[in-house]
Amino acid sequence: MAATPRLMPLSTKLLGVLLFWTLVGFAFASQFYLSSSLLGRAVTWSQAVSYSLADWYVWAILSWPILVLARRWPPESPRPWRVAGIHLCAALLVSVSYVALRSLVALVLGALSGEDVTFGEVFRPLLFKTFPFNLLVYGVIVSISHAIDYYRKYHDRTIHALELERHLTEARLQALLHQLKPHFLFNTLNGIASLMHRDVELADRMLVRLGEILRITMNQQARAFTRLRDEIAFIEKYLEIERIRFGKRLVVEYAIDPRTEELALPSLLLQPLVENAIKHGIEPHARPGWIRVMSTLTPGGELEIVVTDSGDGLQDSVPRREGIGTANTRQRLRETYGDRHVFSLANAPGSGLAARILIPAESLSR
Repeated sequence: MAATPRLMPLSTKLLGVLLFWTLVGFAFASQFYLSSSLLGRAVTWSQAVSYSLADWYVWAILSWPILVLARRWPPESPRPWRVAGIHLCAALLVSVSYVALRSLVALVLGALSGEDVTFGEVFRPLLFKTFPFNLLVYGVIVSISHAIDYYRKYHDRTIHALELERHLTEARLQALLHQLKPHFLFNTLNGIASLMHRDVELADRMLVRLGEILRITMNQQARAFTRLRDEIAFIEKYLEIERIRFGKRLVVEYAIDPRTEELALPSLLLQPLVENAIKHGIEPHARPGWIRVMSTLTPGGELEIVVTDSGDGLQDSVPRREGIGTANTRQRLRETYGDRHVFSLANAPGSGLAARILIPAESLSR
């Protein structure tokens, strides 16, 4: 379950609102200072700042009820005309409230500077001068509120969609992994069955090894990823069974780059490739054969794994159909890495088949 985001403290919100309106105030103070200088009615910078901040700090106070109204009656309401009427009335009320509050501030500033003015002398000219602009400011605040809300909703929907996609991908990978395990088990049991009437002791040893492999698989608790060194250890357990079947006919070589041992790869990724190498490179021939498992870290920072056998490779005259293991490997890589992987089957130099995998070099905590 995704963690619930923490609500922003009220003090942080208040500080953010104060900072926003302060920046707006300084911006208008700069404009007022420059325009007054150009018109020949120069004012000091401190006068421009105090006058401008007095204007916009009043809006800072009024912005709170405006934001509440904007969220209480959003434009996507099922009754848009009612919402429009509410905001129109609110805009008129807020505009008058701004003039009243700003007049009170002017009286206080006038008293501090020794000017003797009345409330009416400030209120009437300020009302006619700022009323249309006040309506515009109300609309801008409401628009900004809606834009922020839409962004939050879009952001939440995007995160939700990504979570759904991740869960769907994990479900597909688990399904593919569960498909692979019975396939591996049935193939191993078939190998044991083939020995039952020829060598009971060998068949019994294979059953013991199979039990060890199943115990390891169950302890993994269907983990989607494992380390390369753990995957190689699992392959060794599997090859112990195959060595009982083929004896000295089966030779396995490893060329594992130490830098790759701790890198992550999908669980049971190599077993189908090794099984495929045995099936097509060792089993059809009476002569001894070999399988080579190689890993390296490419200059581009990718994990490269190659499983090669000493068989006949791909024959142009013989169409080759992908088995469950190979098709499963191809699909799991596609589900896990998308376009960030390479999986190819090609003839190895000299003879045999080379199964090559190229995936991002990532740690197990991915």
